[in-house]
Formats: sequence, C-alpha cells, structure tokens
Amino acid sequence: MVGTPRERARAATMEEITRIGRVHLAEHGAAALSLRAVARDLGVVSSAVYRYVASRDDLLTLLLVDAYGELGDAVEAAVARVPADRHRDRFLALGHAVRAWALAEPSRYALLYGAPVPGYRAPEESTVEPGTRVPRTMVRIAADALAAGALDEPTPAVDEPVPAALGVGLDAIREQFDVALPDDLLVRGVLAWSAVFGCVSFEVFGQYGPDRLGDPDALFERHLAVLADDLGLRAGG
Repeated sequence: MVGTPRERARAATMEEITRIGRVHLAEHGAAALSLRAVARDLGVVSSAVYRYVASRDDLLTLLLVDAYGELGDAVEAAVARVPADRHRDRFLALGHAVRAWALAEPSRYALLYGAPVPGYRAPEESTVEPGTRVPRTMVRIAADALAAGALDEPTPAVDEPVPAALGVGLDAIREQFDVALPDDLLVRGVLAWSAVFGCVSFEVFGQYGPDRLGDPDALFERHLAVLADDLGLRAGG
C-alpha cells in the first residue's frame, strides 16, 4: 500500500467527496452544489469538509478535473485499441468514445461543455492540461497520419490562405501539443474538434428535438465521416 495511513485516509475521503459531488451534480446541477450538503451526506460537520475542499469553487474544480480525466482516459483507451497505422479509424474511435461518455454522463458532460456556472471561473493551472487531452489526441492522429504519408491534404475550402490573425493562436497550439502541422490542416483540426463536441452537445442537450433525427447513431457516424474526409484521413489508412 502506498503512502502513510493518514495519506491513505485523506485520499479515501477525497474519493468519497468526489463521488458525492458527482451524485449532487446529477441531482441538482452545478449551480446548486453545496459543501454543506456534501458534508451531510459524508456524515461530518461542514467544517470538517473544508479541510479537504476549501470552497464550492474548489469542489467544482475537483469535479471538472475528475470528469476531464475520465473522459480523457476513455478516449485514449478507445484510440489505443485501434492499430497505430489506421489513422482514420483512430479518429472515428475518438469521436465515438466522446459521444458514449457524454451520453452515459450527461451531468458531468454539461459541467465541462454546458453553460458556465455563475460566479465560477475554472483555474487554468489545474484544468487546461486535463481539459486538452481530447483535442491533443485528435491533433496527434492527424500529425501521425501526415508523418506516415497517409494524409491527403484536401483542397482548401477557401482560396485565401489562413488569416495572419490566427497565426499566434496556431503557433501556440503547435507548441502546446508538440505537433508540426501546416496552418490549414491545423485549422481543420480545431474545427473538427469543435464540430465533434458540437454534435455531441446537440444530442446531450436535446437540441435536435424529440424523435426528429430518426437514427442519431447514423447521423453521428455520417458526421464523423465528413470530418475525417475534411481532415484528409483516407479510408483504410
């Protein structure tokens, strides 16, 4: 067993606070989270919880990092199950993993990608790294395909080059994700990232309306195929 008894007891308490926080998030929503309510379900006085989680905002951050981590684990595991040279299939696996996790965990998905919680601002130092695992994996798939000569650079959607105003942001992405992708392809990757989550969000939050899609599985499959084509990820490669 790792750590001292005190450290193990603290870790167990943090796990229980996280579990209870998940339940409250699903039942009451992020804006209604309360440390007093968590303490009640934990069976301790509220002052005892503050030794572990100092405020409601800290509880939100704890749940954010937890959800980002679980989503990232699910996506990376799904991608890892696909052979490394099947880049298109790895992208499809990523998209399906995002959707499956979101549909299974709608309240936690809403915390990550729904409306902002009033009065709360996620601290970048603890949320940016876990929050960018999925787009990092997506961009890495495209970069690996390009390096393997398995990426068909598609015809630009517009004749003009990528606006210079985007250059600083694209350079920051290249540095953060450690990839060497040309501007147009990197922009397509960013748009694919937002499109995957946009489609998932429409489904999770009921924006398509009841019974109007017919087959949401088929629609999402088509959506991913269009995005894979736009990225230049050829079938079978």
